[in-house]
Order: sequence, then structure tokens, then C-alpha cells
Amino acid sequence: MTFAYEDLSDGQFETLIVLLCQRLLGISVQGFAKGPDGGRDAKFVGTAELHPSKAAPWVGTTIVQAKHTNGYNRNYSESDFFSTSTANTVLGKEIPRIKKLREATQLDHYMLFANRRLAGNAETEIRDYIASQCGIPASSIYLCGLEQLEIWLKRFSDVAKEADLDPVDSPLIVSPDDLAEVVQALARQKDSVAALLDDPPTARVTYEQKNALNNMSVEYAKAQRRKYLKETAQIRAFLAAPENLELLRMYESVVDEFQLKIIAKRKDYQTFDDVMEYLVDLLFSRDPVLRQHAHKRLTRAVLFYMYWNCDIGEVGDAAAN
Repeated sequence: MTFAYEDLSDGQFETLIVLLCQRLLGISVQGFAKGPDGGRDAKFVGTAELHPSKAAPWVGTTIVQAKHTNGYNRNYSESDFFSTSTANTVLGKEIPRIKKLREATQLDHYMLFANRRLAGNAETEIRDYIASQCGIPASSIYLCGLEQLEIWLKRFSDVAKEADLDPVDSPLIVSPDDLAEVVQALARQKDSVAALLDDPPTARVTYEQKNALNNMSVEYAKAQRRKYLKETAQIRAFLAAPENLELLRMYESVVDEFQLKIIAKRKDYQTFDDVMEYLVDLLFSRDPVLRQHAHKRLTRAVLFYMYWNCDIGEVGDAAAN
């Protein structure tokens, strides 16, 4: 069973990792707590039950870190997460903390979990880099990516139940109040909401044509369609209801703002996948309502609706569908 890890909150992902580590290391794994330097670690002291094996378990103090991203289809090798040429990365900022714990004999083993894909060559490179920078034996470092995380959750199926995760393909049940709250939250991203006339309808091009025009990858486009297409009719019906005219105007003002942001930022990104993820990160960072787990998936569904409905992105002069 596959889960939409990008739709979890940071706290939910941390809870998932703690529950998993309680199976791998032991029930006494202490949950993530903010340290004096601002970092968040989980800790286990003792002899591990299963990791790396029952025959040769880790012994001592194991520090666990969980790095969650809202992005879809991300990997460990991306420059924002790991780079040997700059310390201004997710992992680079953690290296001094790991090194400090090691020097203070408060760390014997290190585990890093992230909802990112991890290729074998990247795993070796990153593990060796951490070992050389922090003075930890490579055999005492464990990196876990999405592929291994899926294997662990199949092995320990009760962990996902305890963490209260929802499968990717579970139906999205949305009440009008929920959707209204999200649309209003989207509208709050604007500095001000001005009264404006309804935008004229845009001729609908095929999804494939639109993806080609906007350089959205086939994999990303398929995932978006599979996960959120079923919500588009409900969103359209809600916005079209006469009693929701004011919410429709808010939606239109949000679309106008986003389209301008896309035009301004488009040159900074290779694919429209990156543009969509930029918008997601922007929304989640600026609005606490949208960061709530109950609203994250709905927010992505509304963004997909904007794209599917040709409200954002290029439509060109292709024939209407």
C-alpha cells in the first residue's frame, strides 16, 4: 500500500518514523524533541532489537532524524537536500549538529529518514560524506528513502495504522464548508482582494496538449490526474453555485495572482512540475490553515483544478477539447 507522504504534516511524518523506529530499535525510542540549537531529533539508548540485524545489532546511542518535504517525487540527490559544494542544504545544515553530538559522545549511530527517493549510488555517496565529516563509521549510518520506507511499512503494517495514515487512493470527502475555508485561505495569499468581473471562459485543450505546452513531465501529470481528477467536478459544482458567487470571485482573484507568479517564476524552473510544487510550498509556508493535515490534500486538489480547468499555465492556440 502506497501513501501520499507529501500530504502529511512534518509532525505526522515524525510520528510515523518514531513508531517505525520503535519496531526497529526498541519501544524506548524517544520522540522528536526540539534541541537547544533548534534541531529536532529522536533518540534510542540501548541494544537495537532488529537493526541492522538481530545477529549484530547496534549498541549505544542512536540519533534519528526525519526530513519531510511537501514536494512530490523528490530525491536525496537534489541540490537543495545534499551537495558537497555548499553547506546551504537540508543535510548540510545538520552536519555541524551531528558532528557536535558525536564529539560530545552523545551519538554512536545515526539514522536519517526522508520522503525522498534514494538511489544506491547516492546512498553510498551521502553515507560516506556524513562519515567523513562527522567521524562516524559508515556502518553506523543508515539512510532510508521512500523505497525502503514502503518495504518497512509492509513489514510492519500496524505502524501505518497507529500513525493514522490515509492511502493515496482513499476517497476525498469534502464538505462545502471545508472547501470554502480552503478557497478563502487561498484568497488570503493576495495582499488585497479587488472586485473584478468574471474572467471569460478559456477554450479547453486536451490534458496531453496542455502538458506538452507547459513542459509538465508525463509521470507528474499522470500522478496528478490519478490523485485529484475525481475532485474537479465537485470543486466546479461548488464554485458554480449561485450562493457561492463571492467565493468564486475570490477564486478568480487567486487564479490571477498565481498566473502572474507563474509568469514571473517560470524561467526559474525547468518543468511545470517544479512550478506546481513552488506554489504548494508557497501556500503551506504562508497559511497555517493550509498546513493542517486535513487541508493539505484538498489544497493540492484545488491547484490541480486550476491547472486542469486551464486557469493557470499556458493553453496556446490548440484546438478546444
